[in-house]
Amino acid sequence: MEVTGWIVQPPSKVATEDLAKLDQITARCPELASVTELTRQFAEMLVHRRGEQDPEGWAARAEASPARELRDFLAGLRRDWAAVKAGLTLPYSSGVVEGNVNRIKMIKRIMYGRADPDLLRVRVLHGY
Repeated sequence: MEVTGWIVQPPSKVATEDLAKLDQITARCPELASVTELTRQFAEMLVHRRGEQDPEGWAARAEASPARELRDFLAGLRRDWAAVKAGLTLPYSSGVVEGNVNRIKMIKRIMYGRADPDLLRVRVLHGY
């Protein structure tokens, strides 16, 4: 689990000794080195919305990767590649909507079996 955290976090947020350990591990496993590089490249495109910086090139490298999981991830992205490219470039986000849906689901789980739909409605509308 630690190694996964070192891979998915930006290198600037990983301790120096942990980066050294990751370098030792990836030096012994070329497959993991490839996965680390591709994961970080994708995260960079995703976090900074840099989809104009060659997502097709990243996809080609991921398709040639020895890691089956990365190729499967890419296959999922390819199912709606236009939406993926839009998500990597456009400033729009459904984060607010998803946050509200998550909040409503949490309220429903908390209230399950405790009251009628009228009380649920009041709690959702008033935010408690």
